[in-house]
Formats: sequence, C-alpha cells, structure tokens
Amino acid sequence: MPTPPPAAATDPAAAIADVRAAYEKLRGEIHKVIVGQDEVVEQMLMCIFCRGHGLVVGVPGLAKTLLISTIARTLSLGFSRIQFTPDLMPSDITGTEVIEEDKATGARELRFVKGPVFANVILADEINRTPPKTQAALLEAMQERHVTVGGVQHHLPAPFFVLATQNPIEQEGTYPLPEAQLDRFMFMIQISYPGAEEELEIVKRSTGKRDVKIDAVLGNADITRVQELVRQVPAADHVVRYALRLVRATRIKEPMDGGHERPAIVRDYVAWGAGPRASEYLILAAKARAVLSGSYHVTPEHVRGVAHPVLRHRILTNFSAEADQVTTDAIIEGLLKAVPVEASSPAEAKQMDAVMR
Repeated sequence: MPTPPPAAATDPAAAIADVRAAYEKLRGEIHKVIVGQDEVVEQMLMCIFCRGHGLVVGVPGLAKTLLISTIARTLSLGFSRIQFTPDLMPSDITGTEVIEEDKATGARELRFVKGPVFANVILADEINRTPPKTQAALLEAMQERHVTVGGVQHHLPAPFFVLATQNPIEQEGTYPLPEAQLDRFMFMIQISYPGAEEELEIVKRSTGKRDVKIDAVLGNADITRVQELVRQVPAADHVVRYALRLVRATRIKEPMDGGHERPAIVRDYVAWGAGPRASEYLILAAKARAVLSGSYHVTPEHVRGVAHPVLRHRILTNFSAEADQVTTDAIIEGLLKAVPVEASSPAEAKQMDAVMR
C-alpha cells in the first residue's frame, strides 16, 4: 500500500519530512532490482516531481528500461514502452480513429483507439531512430499534455512523464533531435557503466533465481502533492541571480552582467548558449533537490547539483571543442568554478528567515 501523502502545505517542515521519508523508501524499493545508479534515480525522480521530461543517454545493456519500469511500479503509475523505428508513424504513438459498426442497427461511427502514449510513464526507446514527423508527435504530446485526432482533443493522464533514450555510439541512419526540441527536455541524464563491485552484484542477481516483490510507495494523488510542494519551496533572490549568471554566461554573443568576465572555456569552446528555459529548470530542479534532501529553502549548492543535467544539452559547442575533445560537461564544470556566488543582502536574509518561521 502507498505511504500516507505528504503533510499539508501549511506545515512545511512536516511535509518535507514526509517527502524525505518517502524518497528513502522509494530508493530502497528501486534498489531491490537496480544496483547503484543513485544519481540517475534521483534525477529521474526530480523530473517527475517537477512535471518535466528526461532524455536518457547510455550505451545498450545498462538497464534503462528496467530502471524506468521499476520506478513506475514504485509510484503506482502506468508504464508504456515505445520502440522507435524508421517506419513508426505518429498514429502509432498517439492512437487513431477506427470505424465501428453497431451489429444491431448497422450504424457506423468513428471510435478513437488510444495509442501507447496514454500512460503515466512513457519510455521512448531510441527516439533518434524515427523520422522527425513522429518525433514531433511525441514532443507535442509532451508539451501540450493532450493529442488531437479528428479535431477532438484527448487529454493524457496525469501525472505524465516521458523518458526518451538515445544511444551515444551508433549515429548512422538516425534523426538527431534539433536543439529546439532538445530544449523541451528538462534533464539530459547520462547513465555510465557500473563499478566493478556493482557489476559483480548485477551478474549474481541476473544469473541466479530471484523473486523480487516491489511495493508501491506513492500513488497519483501523492505525486501531485509533492509536485505542488516543490513549487512552494522558496528560492532567495541571490540564489535565482546565481542561476541566471550561470545561464547567461554561456551566451557568448551577449555582454556579461555586473561587469563579470566570461570564463575562458566558454569563450573558446561555446558556439551557442542556453536559453531562458534553462534558468527556469535550474531553479525548479534545485527546489526538487532541496525537498529530496530535506531542506525547505534553495541554496546555491542545490543549483550547482543540477547544473550538469539541465545545461549539458542546451550548450552548443564549436569546432574547437570538437578538435580539443572538450565536452559540455567540462564547460559546465568550468562555469561552476568561475561564476561567483553572491551573498544575500540583510533584507533578503530577514525575508527568508520570516519564510522559514
């Protein structure tokens, strides 16, 4: 049975404590099946609690499908997997209208048959292997939270969360997502190879006989309350300004704010910087990270903790970066080292103290 829902928003401390306890139980249930990948699990849950979507990048065999389906089970959510192929059509995702005949009267009418997108958690497997028209159908559903067939809108279930995967190795015969569509994903989540001890445990589990029972921790109503709680978490002005400086420092064609100097790694290796959606997601994800860590206010450290998944797909590198093998993660690391954190003003500190009380 799902745990009790988080406490009412009028008691922030109790609500945060309840979410923190539920998060620890979620991790325990997930790790009955998944070995390691703590950071990946946290980022996926943050996406859900922020009403966002994630783009997962990892080589085959890293249990991406198993991880996502396990998270769906712990959250009592409907799970649907869509394997993207070059011949996949938009209607294969969204659904289509069929002619249905009443055997008694002989009357015919159109009936909408829902596609696999009508689920809470969608795994869009290898999204870059299907043509842009089909990609756009999924991305429209992600943004609008409904599909339109025959002039009729059909609303998707809530919560609705898409995890799209990409294979970073094979790029032949693929249709890479353009930057404008990549920007619709809150996080780009990178899954790496397991460590030696973790891989040992994976092999022992997968080659032995195990019957694992996964318990649901949160239901739909509980997830909605957590999503509302995340948006209620206060972020001080100096924290928001810090997030803005990180994002605006990537825009090489614009002057730096406040007389600060743009980091050399950005000047040398960035062609285009991140847009305003990056600033929004930095703060929203930092709020979710604060909640999951048991804090009811956002700090610059929370912002720094989500900078890589928020920014890595929103920074476009130039030819010099490719030639020197400089990755976007290295550029983000340089940003975090170079962009200063300003202290809060006395008035702001007093205001935040009042909020905490």
